[in-house]
Amino acid sequence: MNHASMVAAASVKSLDAPAHGIPFGEAMKVWARVAALSFGGPAGQIAVMHRIIVEEKRWIGETRFLHALNYCTLLPGPEAQQLAVYIGWLLHKTKGGLVAGILFVLPGVLAIMALSWIYAIFGNVGAVQALFFGLKAAVLAIVLEAVLRIGRRALQNNVMIGLAAAAFIALAFFRAPFPLVVLAAGLIGYVGGRAEWTAFLASGGHRKIGGNQVADVDSALGEGVPEHARPSLGWYLKVASAGILLWLVPVLALLAFLGQDNVFTDIAIFFSKMAMVTFGGAYAVLSYVAQQAVEHYGWLKPGEMLDGLGMAETTPGPLIMVTQFVGFMGAYRSPGSLDPLLAGTLGGLLTTWVTFVPCFLWIFLGAPYMEALRSNRALSAALAAITAAVVGVILNLAVWFALHVLFRELYEAHGLGMTVDVPVLSSVNVASLVLTLGAIVAVFRFKVGMLTVLAGCSILGLLYALLAGSLGA
Repeated sequence: MNHASMVAAASVKSLDAPAHGIPFGEAMKVWARVAALSFGGPAGQIAVMHRIIVEEKRWIGETRFLHALNYCTLLPGPEAQQLAVYIGWLLHKTKGGLVAGILFVLPGVLAIMALSWIYAIFGNVGAVQALFFGLKAAVLAIVLEAVLRIGRRALQNNVMIGLAAAAFIALAFFRAPFPLVVLAAGLIGYVGGRAEWTAFLASGGHRKIGGNQVADVDSALGEGVPEHARPSLGWYLKVASAGILLWLVPVLALLAFLGQDNVFTDIAIFFSKMAMVTFGGAYAVLSYVAQQAVEHYGWLKPGEMLDGLGMAETTPGPLIMVTQFVGFMGAYRSPGSLDPLLAGTLGGLLTTWVTFVPCFLWIFLGAPYMEALRSNRALSAALAAITAAVVGVILNLAVWFALHVLFRELYEAHGLGMTVDVPVLSSVNVASLVLTLGAIVAVFRFKVGMLTVLAGCSILGLLYALLAGSLGA
């Protein structure tokens, strides 16, 4: 090889591999692998990411991984997907964040869209109803397990337990606005951290994720702050403008051309608001979506929300992909002059767009600041308080799901400024109760994996329908 060829080869290599030596092409393959394995909700997805990115590839260290995760937990939206964007950005700038984030959600987009079509076409068929009957029991057990899992990590003292209890009471009994509950918890934690109260400083949010802990100094990225993590004001303005235009122009166009009384406008506005206010991770997001989509807009019935969650639990990608199912069904049932399936497809894609575009924006605008605040105690305390409140939020979600899974009839009781959903005991669904108890025993007593429980409950739902004769001839 002559000198000119060697120079050209070195130039190509320097373009493909930054200072840390990780080629962009290799990163794309790894992010595709992470996406394909991203089952099991946020906890499972974060564990997979840690195992591959930190333990196996050693691209970033433990402390840096947890710092990024803490920031993503503070943000509205799905923390696992945003963590992928953050790490992708750290390694390969904006293009790295875009590739990591898009690949992370792409399998879920395709899978949920296919399942939504099947649900819309065959949802009234007895076999499909029986499958989802079983899924609901499994999902309830999984949500209860999430309450305990997060609770064990977050509620390490009486102050944190009190925050969780207050969040549950505010949501379940006083119907407090969800964003207000999370904001109040964050402010309390921030003040507690600034005042150096032990109860807040002792609860550090996330701890180590995997078995093999990699020091930052031993990782490919090292301990230093990358040059692109110190962007100029011009870069900020350019990214903010592009992100806001991509996010809001479709919303404003729908509002201008279709008006306010249209399902597509409702979907665009609602899920855009959701992208700004749903703090605390996927399960907390679902609490807000379920309340609004079922009770306010009437896009779904309570049981159908659980069906959608079952889809999201059994497919790769973030749990928040259930929102695509919500948007699909909302537009499918109010298609206007469009074919219902076409309307549903457009509604699902619109939901996904306005849900995930802001996720990229929060990372690209906030991550540079977070890199400069890796040891901020007040920020860590705010995270600890929000995580504690989220335990109460998820418990409220579990109670809401349980009431609608186990009872056919509910009524609202009012008094002392409270509004409480009360089940009609005579309307208990005995088969659902038995299946739910079985799923809970499998998850908590025998530690059966999530996918196994979901598959087992679905099969039992089918068998029950066959024995009860509800599948028909």
